[in-house]
Amino acid sequence: MREVRYRAIAAELRQRIEGGELAAGALLPSESELSAAYGVSRVTVRKALELLRDEGLIDARQGFGWFVASDPLRQSLGRLGTIEAQLTALGVESERRVVGFRFVAAPARVRRLLGETVLEVRRVNLADGQPFARVTVWCREDVGARLSRADVETSPFYELVDVPIGGATQTIGAAAAGPDDAELLAVPVGSPVLRCERVTRDVDERPVLVSEHVFPGHRTEFVVELPHVEPSISPSGLRLVE
Repeated sequence: MREVRYRAIAAELRQRIEGGELAAGALLPSESELSAAYGVSRVTVRKALELLRDEGLIDARQGFGWFVASDPLRQSLGRLGTIEAQLTALGVESERRVVGFRFVAAPARVRRLLGETVLEVRRVNLADGQPFARVTVWCREDVGARLSRADVETSPFYELVDVPIGGATQTIGAAAAGPDDAELLAVPVGSPVLRCERVTRDVDERPVLVSEHVFPGHRTEFVVELPHVEPSISPSGLRLVE
C-alpha cells in the first residue's frame, strides 16, 4: 500500500506541474507540509519527490527544499546592460513591479557616493511570471528629481538618466534571504541568495546610480568570458571581503 500511495502523490504533483499550476522554478510545499496534506509519513512523501526528481520534473537545493526544475537564468557580466534585456535575449518574458518610489536619506554606503538625499526605487523583476530579482536603485537627487514612478515602471534607468553613462563596477557575493526578500522572492527566510551591488558612473567618473540586486540562488547563474592571459594563480577580478 505504501508504494501505491507514494506513486499516487507523485502523480498528483506531476499533474500540477505539467498543468502549469506549479511553474518552472516555483518552490513546492515542504516535506512536512506535504506529509500533513496527504496524511502520510515524510518517508512516503520523500519517495514521491525522489520519483519526480528521477523524471527530471523537480530538484532540491540545500536551504530551498524542493522546487520545479528549470534551466538556470544566465546573466553575462561581460557588458553593461539590464536584467530585462538579458532575459529577452534568452526568450524569457520579463516584467517589473515597482513596490517603492520615494526620496530618502541615503544609506551610509550610498551617501558616500551620491550625497545626503537620493531617489530610492524598489522593484521586483519577474521571469515568466515568477519572482527573479529584488532590485533597489538609489539615484542621485539632481537626476532623480526629473523622474516619475511611471517612468521607472516602464523604462530602464539607463534610458531615463539624462547624463552620459561611462561605465559601472559590479560586486557579487553570497547572502541569506531576510524576511522582506524572502516574501518578495517567494523563498524561505535564510535561503541562499546572490547579492550584486552596482555603481554606475558618468563619463566624468561621478557616481550616478547605486543598485542592489538580490537573486534566488537556485535560479541564477552568472557567466563571465575570460580572455586568454598569462598563467596566474590569482583568478581575475576577485578580492577578499574585509
